[in-house]
Amino acid sequence: MTAAFIWLIKLILSHLITDFILQPKSWVDERSAKHFASPKLYLHCFITAAVAFIITGFQYWLVAFIIFVTHILIDGWKSYQKQNAAYFLTDQSLHILVISGCWYFTFFTWSNVTAAWQQVNQNLSVWKTITAFIFLTAPAGILIGQFTKQWRDQLPEAENLANAGKWIGIIERTIILVFVLYSQFSAIGLLVAAKGIIRFNEKDRPEIKTEYLVIGTLISIGLAIITGLVVKL
Repeated sequence: MTAAFIWLIKLILSHLITDFILQPKSWVDERSAKHFASPKLYLHCFITAAVAFIITGFQYWLVAFIIFVTHILIDGWKSYQKQNAAYFLTDQSLHILVISGCWYFTFFTWSNVTAAWQQVNQNLSVWKTITAFIFLTAPAGILIGQFTKQWRDQLPEAENLANAGKWIGIIERTIILVFVLYSQFSAIGLLVAAKGIIRFNEKDRPEIKTEYLVIGTLISIGLAIITGLVVKL
């Protein structure tokens, strides 16, 4: 099992090296302009397959070939799309899906997956942790929104603040939960201090807005800490 995970990590490493370090921006620009007619598209995909071939072992030549073909198809498709976060994440997800598929068919059978799932399915710690992370995303955000509604309704830019705060809060609570699970409580203090410096140093802020931000932050941090402590129990 250890050898299988080492192989997977090597394959992900080769993807990161070739897709983000060894691929100049000029190649991406040419691909976006010429699509499948771009020579740089095929050069990039050849390098990607070659690095995977070298780093995982010569006996896995079929995996390198699959990566070469699928990389051409995925990157060629992406060249027709807009350059935004959604298509970027889709592109990377497809590459990781191919890598995961190669890993599965190289090292595993369905019985292996079934056995692994049975172990996970009976693991209380895993399900507590997953539930905690899910709770601290949208459910906790809605809960905090209800608690701070009386202050938010008095602000003219309330909708913009709520939209920005939604994503900031999710990231903040997720980080704090990780810190609590690993008992890194001092790191939480550093995070809170950094956020205080960045967010609350503006002058001439209306008092009601300050109250809204402070109360929302304290509730968010408190929920994350309490959730983490419950999981650790």
